[in-house]
Amino acid sequence: MNLSVNGHNVFLIVIVTFLTSAILVPLAKKCAIHTNALDIPNERKVHKKPIPRMGGLAIFGAFLLGYMLFARSTYQMISILIGGFIIVFTGMVDDINPVRAKVKFVLQIIAACVVVFYGNMVIEHIDVLGINMDFQVPINYIITIFFIVAIANSINLIDGLDGLASGISSIYFLTIAIIAFILNRKEGLDTILSLIMLGSTLGFLVHNFHPAKIFMGDSGSLFLGYTISVIALLGYKAATLTTLIIPITILAIPIFDTGLAILRRIIKGQGIGTPDKEHFHFQLLKMRFSVPASVLIIYGINILFASVSIFFVLGDKKLAIYIYIALMMLLLFLVLKTDILFQHNHDEKKSNGKK
Repeated sequence: MNLSVNGHNVFLIVIVTFLTSAILVPLAKKCAIHTNALDIPNERKVHKKPIPRMGGLAIFGAFLLGYMLFARSTYQMISILIGGFIIVFTGMVDDINPVRAKVKFVLQIIAACVVVFYGNMVIEHIDVLGINMDFQVPINYIITIFFIVAIANSINLIDGLDGLASGISSIYFLTIAIIAFILNRKEGLDTILSLIMLGSTLGFLVHNFHPAKIFMGDSGSLFLGYTISVIALLGYKAATLTTLIIPITILAIPIFDTGLAILRRIIKGQGIGTPDKEHFHFQLLKMRFSVPASVLIIYGINILFASVSIFFVLGDKKLAIYIYIALMMLLLFLVLKTDILFQHNHDEKKSNGKK
């Protein structure tokens, strides 16, 4: 098999971006300390001492170098860079001094609009389980912008434990690259960006896995979510991804967690942006799993969801469906047995047990 993309060896792309990111992290850490961009412990935090954030700058720096060395300059690539600058700048400012949620949301929409209108990346139809839906103007633009912003925020929301968001993102980038090679469509922009981002994210993960020396902050989590959504759109247009079900399946855990977080807050009569400590990863901690164990469990579930996508592409749809049903039953079990959606009265159970 020819392991090259755009004339560059796959391993070279990943290694160069990996080393660049790993080397840039200490510089990002110094910048965070200098600007007082520190994540201070509170009742919602797992860490016990202030941790520098803004690690997303290292990921973005490695991404830029990877682009200059390995990617071609196209109008789509330029739109991705412009949108990326907006996302990273927004996250960086928020890491230093919290920005109002409405302002962040507007800037995310602006970044998405750059990709949609200048990069001409638009969801015009969706094929879901054999059902085809076509979208006309302006619905196609609205759906695409919503998709980009939603995926960016889903990665942002799941960034609650050391190495969680970076690990899940790495699994996504690797899976997309594998699918591209399986389908022999490895020359697309989505493939090269997946490899660049895989190296950039893994380089950061070296410093971010438990015990984390640095957090990626909003500059990192929003950028990862943004690039994940953009790669999905590129793959869909280039037919690397024959259906948007593939990236959605790979991202099942972040989407699952975000959807339940919104529903949970609506049930409680809270604003959907109200922070809490009931996310999926916190439920694992309540089950007395350690931080690294909780992260590895989520990695494992995510890898299984990614395998569903790969089996689907390979044509083994029956096996893909079996694995998918088993995983959905597992997630349903967790919903019913934990506080991720409905609050269980643990104190009452304990008192009844004592009686």
